[in-house]
Amino acid sequence: MARIVGEVMTREVVRARRGTPFKDVVRLLDRHRISGVPVVDEDDKVIGVISGTDLIRRPAGRSADGRDLTARELMSTPAITVHPEQRIADAARVMERRGVERLPVVDEEDRLIGIATRRDLLRVFLRTDDEIRREILDDVLPLVLGRTAPEVTVSVRDGVVTLCVPGEHGAELAAAIRSAYRVDGVVGVVNRPAPTGSSRPAGPAPGPAAPAPEHR
Repeated sequence: MARIVGEVMTREVVRARRGTPFKDVVRLLDRHRISGVPVVDEDDKVIGVISGTDLIRRPAGRSADGRDLTARELMSTPAITVHPEQRIADAARVMERRGVERLPVVDEEDRLIGIATRRDLLRVFLRTDDEIRREILDDVLPLVLGRTAPEVTVSVRDGVVTLCVPGEHGAELAAAIRSAYRVDGVVGVVNRPAPTGSSRPAGPAPGPAAPAPEHR
């Protein structure tokens, strides 16, 4: 079934404090070859994030009165965070929508417990069509459809799942589509009418399938 952020996040997190000077933040990014750091308070609660873009906006590292800038003045706030039990697909959508490369992972009290990067999340989607198809056939459909599952034909091409559900089981179709869409690596789910009493073939059905609107 769908994987969660806690499975792929990095637990050892480079972080900055409110008073970390500009130059030290730059050193952190350079030393660890990362594009940003979360900023935490005394209780390790995330209060902001500093990215390379934030630093570029203040290249001198000093305020108008000549004072050295600190992380508190450089960070973007509020921080965009995720929880470890959130689905990886949902976290990836947050990244895409907000245009960020990394998401601090926090617990129920907003304390920093990990970091999830775009690379961490996208790695999950590098699955073959056959791997996706096998998970749907072996894990998803039996759970959702029970004894009806063997009568459903499943094919996958480029992450797009095509389900062929016999007409007499049309009532279960919506549940099958929703569940298939939650499988990691799936980018679309469509349905094709199947003749009554059809059985599941050994291999994927030929022909391209176009993505359908997302079902959540």
